[in-house]
Order: sequence, then C-alpha cells, then structure tokens
Amino acid sequence: MAKQAELGKSGLYVNPVGLGTNAVGGHNLYNHLDEEQGKDLVRTAIDNGINFLDTAFIYGPKRSEELVGEVVKESGKRDEIVLATKGAQKFVDGKEVMDNSPEFLRQSVEESLHRLQTEYIDLYYIHFPDEETPKDKAVAALQELKEEGKIRSIGVSNFSIEQLKEANKDGHVDVYQGNYNLIQREAEEDFLPYCKENNISFIPFFPLAAGILAGKYTSDMTFDDLRADFPHLQGEEFKNNLAKVDKLRPIAESKGVDVVHVVLAWYLTRDAIDVLIPGAKRSEQVLDNLKTLDVALTDDEVAHIDRVFR
Repeated sequence: MAKQAELGKSGLYVNPVGLGTNAVGGHNLYNHLDEEQGKDLVRTAIDNGINFLDTAFIYGPKRSEELVGEVVKESGKRDEIVLATKGAQKFVDGKEVMDNSPEFLRQSVEESLHRLQTEYIDLYYIHFPDEETPKDKAVAALQELKEEGKIRSIGVSNFSIEQLKEANKDGHVDVYQGNYNLIQREAEEDFLPYCKENNISFIPFFPLAAGILAGKYTSDMTFDDLRADFPHLQGEEFKNNLAKVDKLRPIAESKGVDVVHVVLAWYLTRDAIDVLIPGAKRSEQVLDNLKTLDVALTDDEVAHIDRVFR
C-alpha cells in the first residue's frame, strides 16, 4: 500500500495517486462513452488501493456522480474511500451560470449526496467562482455543512489567487485545484507558495497538458476536439514541447517506466502537491497510473526536468 498523503489539514489521508472520473459518465465532455466501462474504471481503482475519487456535478451533467456513487456503494468500502465532488453550475434557460451563494451551495451539496448515495462527502469543492458572492461567505456556508457532518473538508477550484485568499480568510480551505503542469507553470509564482504556507494541498488538473506529457504524441498529429484550442499543441510550439518531452525518455528508460510516470512523479516532489488525480478511460490506464508510485527521482533528475521545462 502506498504511503498515504494528507489533504491539507483535513485529517483525510489518501493514496497519492487518485482517480479523476470525468470519463465516467461525462457524456458532455467525451463522445461515445460506455457507462459500464466507466464503472469498471472505478471498480479497478478501488480494488487496487486507490481510495481517492474525484467527480463533479458538471461531468455528465450529474451522471458521473451517479455512476461513481453506484460503484462505491456496491464495493461496501465507503468508509475507506475519500470521495470528492464539486458544484457551482446551474442551468438558467439552457445556459450554464455560476452560483456560489450559500443557499445554492447548500442545495448543491444535498443533491450531490443524493446522487452519490452517501451520507457525507469527504471533500466538496466550489468548482468555479461566480461574480457576486464574497468568497469567504461561500466557504462559510461549506464550513456550516462541515459542522453538520454533510461534508468533511473544503476545496475551491479555478479561483484566482485573490479569490483563494478571500476564500481562506478564516483558514477553512483544505484543497485548491488548479491548472498546473510542466508546460504551464504559472502556479509556481503564487499558488504553490501560498498553498504551502497555508497548509493547503494543491491538486493539479491537466497534469499531462492535454496528453502531450504522456509521451505518446508525434509531430504529425493534429487534433479536432477540445485540444485544437490549446496553443501548446499547435505549430512550432507543439514541436518544441515534443522535443522537451523526448529529453525525459532516458530517465524513464533507466527506471523501466514510461515518460508519463516520470512526469507524475516529478509533481509529487513539488511543495504543496501531495496528491494527483490522473484521469483514465480504460481500466488498464488506472493500473498504469499507479506505476508512478514506484518511481524514485534523484535530486539531479528532479533538477534536470525542471531545467528542461523552464
């Protein structure tokens, strides 16, 4: 069993490699998803010591929570699993709008509890900021839900650094989820130092920069899905990034793993990053992600990777 990492100051301990479940029922995010295959992903994770599952209202919408909840319930291991979900979105006249108001967050938590078929949510995130609600007021509402036993820890996601500071005014935030990877390193300027100083776990999303850092892309590839909008996957920038990824291959080969495992292991050497939630679409990818835990990078290798992607 992997050494467990604490989420911020929450007292919740998890395997440092969790599972992001946006491909479990996330029909609005991916085409042609097979729900049984999605449930198998979650089963594989639970059966192999992954005890941190990350979902959200907007994956589906709603469907990911329902499927994850079904599998957790059937596993009989609810008390061993740390279940994270997120809310803030609502649909008004068919349009998605953000709402961080205390009333709406309370309603969102109740609805997520119902979909997940559970009496408590281990980590509840405000998924996106709205324009109106003071962020400390939003978090205070979650703190009340925590005191009632409905949630066990508090997270925020996609907030600016100012919004995070306001949200954490009373020290209630345990986890921040934001964009960070070897290609997009802006979080090192403010988020990572702030999180370290305030004992907040920083969980990176897009840790593989839409796949390029997994080491499987070639220079002749083009993209016609959401990846088509990412500058780091186009033209010269794409070629430069592929060349950087190639410089990680000797490290991966020397350890008998793939580039992806070296990249993920590097993140776990960063201050404030205690846990990763790589996604998966097939059960074998879930098992493959776990190989990250076998990678021990030397100080020289950590510094080399840092320099390559400076």
